[in-house]
Amino acid sequence: MAKGGYRGGMPMGGMNQMQMMKRAQKMQEEMLRMQEEMQTKTFEAAAGGGVVKAEVNGQHELKALAIDPEAVDPEDVEMLQDLIIAAVNEAMRKADEEQAASMSKLTGGLNLGGLF
Repeated sequence: MAKGGYRGGMPMGGMNQMQMMKRAQKMQEEMLRMQEEMQTKTFEAAAGGGVVKAEVNGQHELKALAIDPEAVDPEDVEMLQDLIIAAVNEAMRKADEEQAASMSKLTGGLNLGGLF
């Protein structure tokens, strides 16, 4: 007669728990590798038909900003400011999208809600 679902001193399903723990550990290692990889990638975006270009890395740090001289109008500094903001925000959005896509691929679409 089996005692309380135990077999040979190990809870039934104990092997499944060990397998789950190994999978979770592997997933965590993959996530760390993905995060390190994302930190080295750069994402570029342009605004105003390409007169302003911004490049950010996976850590949301602005790494480069290129402004075409034709975008510089001393009478309309606000337009230039708007173009810079638009380019930087678009580059950051691209970084976020790639990170989310990589995470989704890694977790098989599961939303782990900050588990790792």
